[in-house]
Amino acid sequence: MGRFTRRRSIFEEKDALRDDYEPDSLEARDEELDAYTDALQPVVDGWQPNNIFLYGKTGVGKTAATEYLLSELAADCRRYDDVDLSIVHVNCNTLNSSYQIAVHLVNELRDPNRQISTTGYPEATVFDMLYDELESIGGTVLIVLDEIDNIGTDDDILYELPRARSNGYLESVKPGLIGISNNFAFREQLSPKVKDTLCEEELHFSPYDAGELRQILRSRADLAIRDDALDQDVIPLCAAIAAQDTGSARQAITLLLRAGELASNDDADAIEEAHVRTARNVIETERVQEGMRQLTVHGHLVLLAVTAHAIRDETPVRMRDLYPRYRRYCDHLAVDPITKRSVHDHLGDLTMQSVLERHERNAGARGNYYEYALEVPITASLDALEDVGSFDDIVADLRRRTPQ
Repeated sequence: MGRFTRRRSIFEEKDALRDDYEPDSLEARDEELDAYTDALQPVVDGWQPNNIFLYGKTGVGKTAATEYLLSELAADCRRYDDVDLSIVHVNCNTLNSSYQIAVHLVNELRDPNRQISTTGYPEATVFDMLYDELESIGGTVLIVLDEIDNIGTDDDILYELPRARSNGYLESVKPGLIGISNNFAFREQLSPKVKDTLCEEELHFSPYDAGELRQILRSRADLAIRDDALDQDVIPLCAAIAAQDTGSARQAITLLLRAGELASNDDADAIEEAHVRTARNVIETERVQEGMRQLTVHGHLVLLAVTAHAIRDETPVRMRDLYPRYRRYCDHLAVDPITKRSVHDHLGDLTMQSVLERHERNAGARGNYYEYALEVPITASLDALEDVGSFDDIVADLRRRTPQ
């Protein structure tokens, strides 16, 4: 018999719980969909599109609603001879300036053999290229910029594109911009001229509550999981955990998926509450480990120093004892050390990420001070630091010193 054999599966259609699954309808977002439909109505009427700004936390349906409604809009526009609609969707996750987005759009609209490089052109030249490509398309063009908050304060493109027609750069094309942000503070930091231009229509997607998440999970579970393979308390538990944490449908669905995988691995007949609670711990551990991997160089060095003290059973540790060890690691790696104040900032970030725990102590007349300890297992910290690759010799030495 081979290594892999099929077993009785918890799942009926597992892909219905994947991030890239596109449902036929969106649950618990009727009010937002109605407002979004009204904002898009000028397109099907043949008029200049509204510029739309969506904001809300990750996993609350902004992108899903956009993809769902734009698919409907494109299909409906095909019924009218006088509406020629094109849609360009850009995820700005790796783009951190207006210039980079403009280059990306040019290359998205051009043939592969006419691509331009990401550097070397004046910004005005890139915008001229973009206008030329848009003119060659003609009709109505909706440009969706997802995770637009990645550009920070460099928001020129959010001003230039919506006004390109009125400024005479475009004639045969009617552009519309849809900006999607996970961060409401980004909307507040936009320049006043961009707010006036981009935010003609604003839609706020609030976090889902437990009842809404139960509705979403039930619709997905009906597709994904066998009728007899789901304990009745599982969906309410997944919904409650996600509602209390982020209000994210993505978190709730991922929790149900991982619980189902654990149940399958256990060869269980059904997903039970215990699988959900274990899945929650696994997901949280993975999240923290990923956060550790993505730290800056000095963030890693600070974590390395705390881990070394933990291995020596010297935690909780004060800054006065931690900083010299951090300095020694900087010297070992030929890295210029940062100030104690900056190390304090990194310690605060690690505490916020649940990598460290912080204890406040009272020193009497001398005031209060903080002590720090690992909130994750020593092995988890060493695994994350080893994945970085810059500290292999130090990590190897610490592993040898780690109590078994």
